[in-house]
Amino acid sequence: MTKELLILVSGTMISLTSCGKTFNDNTEVTSADSTGAPVETKAANSAYKPAFSGQTRVRSVKSSTPYEGKVLTSDLNSPWGITTLPDGRFLITQKEGTLKIVSADGKVSGNITGLPTVNANGQGGLLGVRVDPAFAQNRMVYWVFSEPLAEGNLTAVAKGKLSADEKKIEGATVIYRAAPAYKGTLHYGGRILFDRNNNLIISTGERSDLVTRPKAQDLNAALGKVVRITTDGKPVAGNPFEGKSGARPELYSYGHRNVQGLAIHPVTGDLWENEFGPRGGDELNRIEAGKNYGWPTITYGIEYAGPKVGEGIQQKEGFEQPVYYWDPSISPSGMTFYTGNQIPEWKNNLFVGALSGMHVIRLVIENNRVVGEERLLAGENQRFRDITQGTDGALYAVTDQGRLYRIGKK
Repeated sequence: MTKELLILVSGTMISLTSCGKTFNDNTEVTSADSTGAPVETKAANSAYKPAFSGQTRVRSVKSSTPYEGKVLTSDLNSPWGITTLPDGRFLITQKEGTLKIVSADGKVSGNITGLPTVNANGQGGLLGVRVDPAFAQNRMVYWVFSEPLAEGNLTAVAKGKLSADEKKIEGATVIYRAAPAYKGTLHYGGRILFDRNNNLIISTGERSDLVTRPKAQDLNAALGKVVRITTDGKPVAGNPFEGKSGARPELYSYGHRNVQGLAIHPVTGDLWENEFGPRGGDELNRIEAGKNYGWPTITYGIEYAGPKVGEGIQQKEGFEQPVYYWDPSISPSGMTFYTGNQIPEWKNNLFVGALSGMHVIRLVIENNRVVGEERLLAGENQRFRDITQGTDGALYAVTDQGRLYRIGKK
């Protein structure tokens, strides 16, 4: 089934907060003013104040180019990660532990076998996926999953070769485990990408519970971290904690809660990440080697039950401030910078899937600050889990409800 969402707009700096009207032909007409008011209109969960202007609820922008969100398939089962193959098809992980190939016209393959067993309980499962930059020659695939061990579960990274008939992964090998394991099923992180030197960047979570939260600040634990390893799973030479006593050499940054978004800026080469806050305090960070991003010592969120987190502070010397944060939460997940030519005004903008927010976020970034925010496909009522750019210059997003969308010029 194909479903199209056409949004015809004109001009920029137009608020997305005014109401729209949806017709039976699935065309949404939005009547917006030109105030550039923030897209978020709900009350914040806390009375916390931002550290600088533009750190939250920045002005809205609106795409002037007509675009559409087209459902290519609704036949996926809780897809979690998506990456583009050189021929324009997509490799997609499903939470339950299965891997699929989907064509640009929405044809879904059978299950690709040969993967290790995952623990799909809670937030676990088969998570982020990437193919080797030299995939056309070596057919290597890398993925993250929640691995069940006798002592508990942990975030693990594996690699293997996609067979010539595309029906199995050959020689699947676990190359990295984010220890320690824990008998819980929450906050695995799980994103993966290649940096410009063909090393792997991996995100982990602090496993959510009060007993594991301090691990985000513990340099001898891989929980609540961004990790940089080689394709063999070894720490990259020159990592910031290399040779430091009591610190794991694979760590790149720390003080994270649950990182489900990683992307590299196409111009600066900087690493960006997003992570879930508790109630409010979802963050977008520009990652610098060796820096501490604060969780759980500082946060713009509060506990789910309402009390403050820890001392209830948002700023402290030695802890990095998020470039941007959301309150209330939108639950940011997979993200990518746009480098295509289909919609020039999107060039170098950051696109983030929002789960509880049920939209795709477009962020305009200038000089490492967010200067504009737009909500795309908000009328679709989908939990957008991951997003990537296709070989055709369009964006492709998967949702928890099993859809694959193509987002591009009409």
